[in-house]
Amino acid sequence: MEIYTVERGDTLYSVSRRFGVPAGLLAIWNAIPEPYELVVGQAILVLAANSVYTVREGDTYAGISERTGVPLRTLFAYNPQAYGGAAPLYAGQTLVLSFAEGEGAGGYFTGYAYPFIEERILRYAVPYIDAVIPFTYGFTPTGALVPLEDERIISAARAVCTRALMHLSTLTENGSFSSERASLLFGNPAAMDTLARNVLAEIEEKGYAGLDIDFEFIPASTALAYAEFIARLRTILAPRGYTVMAALAPKTRADQPGLLYEGHDYAAVGAAADAVLLMTYEWGYTYGPPMAVAPLSAVRSVLDFAVSAIPREKIFMGLPNYAYDWILPYKQGYSRATSIGNDEAVDIARRFGAEIKFDEASQTPYFSYYNGGEQHEVWFEDARSMAAKFALISEYGFAGGGYWNMMRPFNQGFLLQKLTFG
Repeated sequence: MEIYTVERGDTLYSVSRRFGVPAGLLAIWNAIPEPYELVVGQAILVLAANSVYTVREGDTYAGISERTGVPLRTLFAYNPQAYGGAAPLYAGQTLVLSFAEGEGAGGYFTGYAYPFIEERILRYAVPYIDAVIPFTYGFTPTGALVPLEDERIISAARAVCTRALMHLSTLTENGSFSSERASLLFGNPAAMDTLARNVLAEIEEKGYAGLDIDFEFIPASTALAYAEFIARLRTILAPRGYTVMAALAPKTRADQPGLLYEGHDYAAVGAAADAVLLMTYEWGYTYGPPMAVAPLSAVRSVLDFAVSAIPREKIFMGLPNYAYDWILPYKQGYSRATSIGNDEAVDIARRFGAEIKFDEASQTPYFSYYNGGEQHEVWFEDARSMAAKFALISEYGFAGGGYWNMMRPFNQGFLLQKLTFG
């Protein structure tokens, strides 16, 4: 496995010859569309296909899986062009059955998905993760659940032996998020009991493997009550074999000020839950100045604090599967970045003739381009930045990682994760 950075004058075919890897496979692994134009500075994930299968007339994915002994989930993960079986097969097509790199020492990965996720992307995404998390259930003041159309996501996950976790947040009946709703809940023991019972019933009815609880922007005065509520849920769910995970804002110290942070007591939540997801992203955000979404030094600061309060084996590191495109000059209070996909970012650079640069400090790629007289700046993720993040998961001995979110394809990122952790 290598990550090659495109130089001026390179073509897909010259890179193919350099590494002895078919150009068609390089194009698939790196989401390079025809006519296979490369971008200077682009990262190319180079793998070694150990075993391949040539599709015959009349083949089906299920039949190939049965004939070769390769699980459908693995077949789809190794062949992103299959889109989880949504893409038709054709005679002569090459499918990868195994890589010389093998699969890594192990790790558990989750990913969020909205109910409106495109079917093709849903089927593409679920083979890469161990648990999909449909976003999101809310609750009323009396503890009733705000329903979610999650059956399609659960069904797609189940088809490739990927689990699903129920997601509970402060979503209200009106479709907005309310920190006040959490405070009202914690002050009403009857509502907490009702909500806990409803969560259990929904998990059992839908076949969820557990719960991911994510109450954000809650005041410091509710921090202890929040941890106690998580513990209450775990007391009910754990004996039945269900996992309770809690999402945590990216803190660097226990007394970190700000509504995003104050209601999350790392030690208390870490003790109350089976696992925690650190939301280590959004330093670069919609209304902020152009910068990396998850700069490595900032992420590391959060991880260092987290391991001082929570056992490492309980921690999942958050991973961004998105990018931002800013129009320059940035004006605070006025500018608003556009959220795009990582594969889409490279396509934009290709379309506008940009050169991709790599910021060593943040371990993140970026580029600038002009469109209609306006200058843009894009920060995104690629195989290099994801390799640096995956190395942190291994270095700290974490349980795995969690993507926000699975709504867009990211071929080289997901393939790298699969071969790094299995």
